[in-house]
Amino acid sequence: MMLSRALLAAAALLVPVASQAATPAPYSLPWQLRPSAAVSVVRSDTAVALSQPADGGQGVTVASMLLASYKVTPQLAPFVRLGAVRNNPAAGPSATSFVNPALGATYALPLNDSLRLAFFLGFTLPVGLSGGNEPDASVAAATRSGVLARSAMDNAMFAVNDFTVFPGLDFSYTAGGFTAQVEATVLQLTRVRGEALQPDASRTNFTSGLHLGYFVLPVISVGGEVRYQRWLSTPASVTSPELRDNLTAAIGPRFHIKLKNGPTLRPGLAYAFALDAPMSKLKYSILQLDIPVLF
Repeated sequence: MMLSRALLAAAALLVPVASQAATPAPYSLPWQLRPSAAVSVVRSDTAVALSQPADGGQGVTVASMLLASYKVTPQLAPFVRLGAVRNNPAAGPSATSFVNPALGATYALPLNDSLRLAFFLGFTLPVGLSGGNEPDASVAAATRSGVLARSAMDNAMFAVNDFTVFPGLDFSYTAGGFTAQVEATVLQLTRVRGEALQPDASRTNFTSGLHLGYFVLPVISVGGEVRYQRWLSTPASVTSPELRDNLTAAIGPRFHIKLKNGPTLRPGLAYAFALDAPMSKLKYSILQLDIPVLF
């Protein structure tokens, strides 16, 4: 009898330890890289970009994305993403454009308690405004402005004349409140309309990034990342070496708020800036407000 009580007491002491060990390490959510997990989330992500053309004045572009994802299994989460751009250029009329919707899925594969590998496959529907052979000039300019407002990381959605397939890979490490993640994506764009204005029947683009984050408190993390975009093919729009690629960085805080018997909010605000031309020549300065709601 005394032995049974002793075993029960020992088991009771071990339960909190086991529960604590089963709790996953906190993960710093990237700003423009993809999450390396399959999650159910609704995410509003808006970038406000200020730029200064060489001929003077200041342009303001607001590029907003809305994403919804649902975890159908612990590893698999399909998603749909919509986007819109409002452009107020330094010169010329203002306009609003709705860009290509993107669909796809993430398959996350935990390797151990700290390492996670995520495979990604997405594609876009070429139905965005300002496509075809006779687009409205101001709407087309708004669509183009969204590319750099999003640090050239969401090119598939702004290529309104193209059907784009973009597979990708993410690898992350989380431990002790620290997160490190790398990402790579290849975008294959195929023209389906607008042949009179877009000479390239196909184009190949590449994006990549590194994210580092740390939880300074259980409810606050600070994350920074470097993003790189490069054209692997040479489309007609690459008229000089500096137009082939873009290098940007971002940093900012994010809050982690668990609602009682409800979802988790992870709002964050980041400042992004250019590290090379052409964005540095245009003096790009970008604020990104990101509001994910995880269920």
